[in-house]
Amino acid sequence: MTATRPATDRPGETTLDHLLTVLAAPAELLSDPDGQVRPEGAQGFYVGDTRYCNRLEIDVQGVDLQFAAAGLDGAGRASFEGELPGVRVRRERRIADRTAVEEITLHNSGSAPVELRLVLRARSDLSATPVVKSGAPLSEVPPTVHGGEIRWSRHDVAASLTTAPAPGEIDTDGPDAVLSWPLRLTPDARWALQVVLTPSPAGPEDFRTADPLEWRLDERAVGGPRGDLVQRSLADLDGLLLADPIDPADRFAAAGSPWFCTLFGRDSLWTARMMLPMSTTLAGGTLRVLARRQGRVSNPRGEEEPGKIIHEFRPNGLQAGGLDLPPSYYGTVDATPLWCCLLHDAWQAGLPEAEVAALLPNLEAALGWIKRTAGDYGFLSYRRSSGSGLANQGWKDSPGAVRWADGTIAAQPLALCEVQGYAYAAARGGAAVLAAFDRPGADEWRQWADRLAALFRATYWIDDPDGRYPAIALDGHGRAVTGPASNMAHLLTTGILDPDEAQLVADRLARPDLDGGRGLRTLSSTNGGYDPLTYHRGSVWPHDTAIAVLGLAGVGRHEVARSLGEGLVAAAGDFADRLPELYAEIDGEAVSYPTACRPQAWAAAGAIAVVSYLDAGVVPAWATPQ
Repeated sequence: MTATRPATDRPGETTLDHLLTVLAAPAELLSDPDGQVRPEGAQGFYVGDTRYCNRLEIDVQGVDLQFAAAGLDGAGRASFEGELPGVRVRRERRIADRTAVEEITLHNSGSAPVELRLVLRARSDLSATPVVKSGAPLSEVPPTVHGGEIRWSRHDVAASLTTAPAPGEIDTDGPDAVLSWPLRLTPDARWALQVVLTPSPAGPEDFRTADPLEWRLDERAVGGPRGDLVQRSLADLDGLLLADPIDPADRFAAAGSPWFCTLFGRDSLWTARMMLPMSTTLAGGTLRVLARRQGRVSNPRGEEEPGKIIHEFRPNGLQAGGLDLPPSYYGTVDATPLWCCLLHDAWQAGLPEAEVAALLPNLEAALGWIKRTAGDYGFLSYRRSSGSGLANQGWKDSPGAVRWADGTIAAQPLALCEVQGYAYAAARGGAAVLAAFDRPGADEWRQWADRLAALFRATYWIDDPDGRYPAIALDGHGRAVTGPASNMAHLLTTGILDPDEAQLVADRLARPDLDGGRGLRTLSSTNGGYDPLTYHRGSVWPHDTAIAVLGLAGVGRHEVARSLGEGLVAAAGDFADRLPELYAEIDGEAVSYPTACRPQAWAAAGAIAVVSYLDAGVVPAWATPQ
């Protein structure tokens, strides 16, 4: 198991690293490893952006049972075993259809009758998930008893708890509902209790639980030495799938549990892209879900613009941690070119032409946004238009994520290097799609891409004693920001680099300041702002490492790809094969980042992609620049 240290950039935030998650998005239940849901931190039953229960503890004969986890079954089931003198207790949990169901079984394994009392304590705060994450003080909701049912309600949010059989006694104790069953068990007798937690009904805009996908996997990856990692990651991806209420046949991956269990444009696009060798169905659904929510008007508060792909959707918006976001928030510079890339890549991977054709107006709108945003400057850059939105709008979106080599924060507006690569690939791929479907503009977009590549080549490269490399960004004064970072790895797949430049990037990624033995550091350890226990200033993100591994393989640098890939797989073992959103690498060991989501969709997809490369030689077509 990994070591745990406090995150240095998230003081006061609620931690997750010791918790066990069982989920079928949008529902998820987080507990201590023994299965008890204690009124501490992030523990509880969530659906969408609300925590509906934050205590679900059982005791027998006044003993707070210490269960041993018997293990996860897929993503949506878990079981726990406990024992008293002569009595075995089994607790089985499953999440499905927006509900949590607990089956508790007592078995008298002794030779004499036993009399005992089982007590269940339940509590709810009906808090918004982002508020739970922030660590802000929370107020409990008093329970009310309606026959054998416990209810909690506040404003238009409610939860209920029912049991079968009904309890012998129901009482309240401050914020807790206390249910008890006096029992007498003869030798070898079993007694079973079912507990059901039900949230408020789904709203018309709420995403639904999705059916699992059929994945096409290479047997060498599934049956190889890292097969357990592949199976765990596939189960978590299935658990994170959501369906669009507008058309439930369209599925996409929620970003991660519990903080981001909703639609995030960038995350869902990268997840679908990394899984293209295994399924085009996820890509098609993701493209359509995002196309339905593509920007249509200019709205500074939500940072919406015509043609722009959404960053995140939360039916109730987000008000926490210094952010105040409307339900549909568009503060991202990279989701739009990534959408174009996925459409091209999915078409090349076999997405039916009718599905591609239906999305051509969205492609043209997205390309139009890219051209307008780049403007005369020539590069895609960002500066938030809302004072309550995200300060950084690339994938490294935490404050202070982009730094000069001495650790100084780079001034906005910022033009991230990888975003220029995405824009180049979007223009080239978009041109290919337009030409194939007899739409105008293909030649214009090829020329636009060529100009961008030439401008990038003349502007971004930094000379360094350890080798030339592309700057992480251009700052608000047009200066190339010094200091190696993982962003350059994303360029390898885009085609914006020539073959010699790709080799220079590979050489730089191979150095120990970026490859510390457990994946790719987000920021060089030589940077004055380096801190591996921060969100983006030296931590390791599995999806980031996976993109680097695939890009390195695509340009023929297999020795560097294998080094980073093997490091990621080694780290996965430290997390019981359930890779988190991010972690720290310190002295060659993986260290838990305490607020990281686990599971996280693009971490799971990245694990599958890396193992498929290491054990089966699978390199997606999009990872090989044309």
